[in-house]
Amino acid sequence: MNATHAVRSTEMNLLHEDLARAHRRALLADSAASRQGRELALARKLARRAERNAMRARLHLARLV
Repeated sequence: MNATHAVRSTEMNLLHEDLARAHRRALLADSAASRQGRELALARKLARRAERNAMRARLHLARLV
């Protein structure tokens, strides 16, 4: 194996490592965005539930008075 071949081989290894890192970063970003979406949906659901419960409590209190 000559020096030129060794340099090309090293460059290819580094290129593959860079591609793997970029792919991993993309997967992590997608995962984070998906997690944020789920958390937002859950927060909205819980807010709607809390509002319904508050309305029920107000109605119940109004009936008692």
